[in-house]
Amino acid sequence: MKERRIIALLGRRDEPTDAVEEYCRYLGAALRAHGFEMELARVAWAELGWPAALRELRQKAGAWRGQWMLLQYTALAWSERGFPLRFLRVMSVLRDSGVSVAVVYHDVEPYAGVRVIDRMRRRVQIHTMRGAALDSEVAIFTIPTERISWGPASRKGDVFIPVGANIPVAVAAENASEKSDVVDGIPTAVVFGITGGDAGVEETLRIIEAVRFAVTRVGKMRLVVLGRNSESAEMNLREALGDVPVEIKVHGVVAPEKVAGLLAASDVLVFVRGAISSRRGSAIAGIACGLPVIAWSSAETAAPITDAGVVLISREDRAQLGEALARVLGDRAYQAALAERSRKAHRKFFAWPAIAARYAEFLG
Repeated sequence: MKERRIIALLGRRDEPTDAVEEYCRYLGAALRAHGFEMELARVAWAELGWPAALRELRQKAGAWRGQWMLLQYTALAWSERGFPLRFLRVMSVLRDSGVSVAVVYHDVEPYAGVRVIDRMRRRVQIHTMRGAALDSEVAIFTIPTERISWGPASRKGDVFIPVGANIPVAVAAENASEKSDVVDGIPTAVVFGITGGDAGVEETLRIIEAVRFAVTRVGKMRLVVLGRNSESAEMNLREALGDVPVEIKVHGVVAPEKVAGLLAASDVLVFVRGAISSRRGSAIAGIACGLPVIAWSSAETAAPITDAGVVLISREDRAQLGEALARVLGDRAYQAALAERSRKAHRKFFAWPAIAARYAEFLG
């Protein structure tokens, strides 16, 4: 069978890692089983400026006529400060060129904030997301549409597809036998990614509070921290936890294979980068590795993420994170039951073959 080409179009590259590009590469690999070949392209507005980037896009789009375009949306991929109005210009160029456009919403909610500029940014983002959804053949939302605050118009062809884990899950399976209880008996919690700025300081404080409580219940434990901003949090973690029996290992940004190994060798993922939902790739990485996940809930939190082994806690009750961590690390039967739920949910909802099958339904 001849492979059908589809294009994944991205905006500005994120640094030090680009989760959206990784998403497209994993999705493209899984779509080959359905007879599709994915090509990645970018609108190089950050390098060329918008006028030149749009001229280049028009030239390229002529060769894409009649093909499916998976246009990847995050606010910062299309605007340096999160005012992504030119995303609609990109859509106009593609539609004028005869391209069938499906918009993939990695950002589903507008940014928060109470300043005047925050409110302006939020209005621009909602306007852009609504306009893009209405002007596309298909809108692909990464959380259930009924959980989206700005209420996108209900259209028959639009779909909800969770994101997958941007890690080689086979590597995680190979490392599953190396869990901490097999190696040295030390219960291990892992944190994959911390937000930058003031939010990251607060997240680090919550981790410290939870670990200090947990060691009073389970004794010595290990804390593994990796991913974005983990190294900037290291000093605060070591200073605040220096007087309790916790072994701290900080790895920074590492290759996906190492991420998979570190997650699979842990006992629980503590997710503190906002509330958990089906668009949170770092939380889903833990689920893919068969881990229980402790996380805050919000309006975005709904099935199928709640089908996994997720312990939902309130962000307002500061004691709950530590209590949940102590219970998961101290009760092996409870931990095992949560881990099995994560493995089942991953296979059914979050594995790349399952995600690719959803895409193939409308791409075909």
